Amino acid sequence: EVSLESLKRIHDMGIRLALDDFGTGYSSLTYLQKLPVDIIKLDKDFIWEIGIDEGKEFIIKSVIDLAHNLGMSVVAEGVENNEQLEFLENAGCDYAQGYLFHKALSVDEIGELFKLYN
Repeated sequence: EVSLESLKRIHDMGIRLALDDFGTGYSSLTYLQKLPVDIIKLDKDFIWEIGIDEGKEFIIKSVIDLAHNLGMSVVAEGVENNEQLEFLENAGCDYAQGYLFHKALSVDEIGELFKLYN
């Protein structure tokens, strides 16, 4: 209860909250109802099955629809190829992250990358 109240106060300050690794571990639909979450981050284990497992593809589409119906955005983690990106775009996913776009970077490397675009 203390954590929930803290999250609500943070959210009320205008800070957007994301539920990471949705669909694995302790993630559940109960969290979507109780927590002041703005963004759901779909776990990479689902994304890696795009083009392989139609059941997981159905779950991805369903989670995206559910999130949107609850007023939330969706980030897909672990996007590594164009087939995955195209599927996610067609499913209405809001954001994607992964090696398709760039490898993980340290703080210093990010600074250097930003300098290239300024």
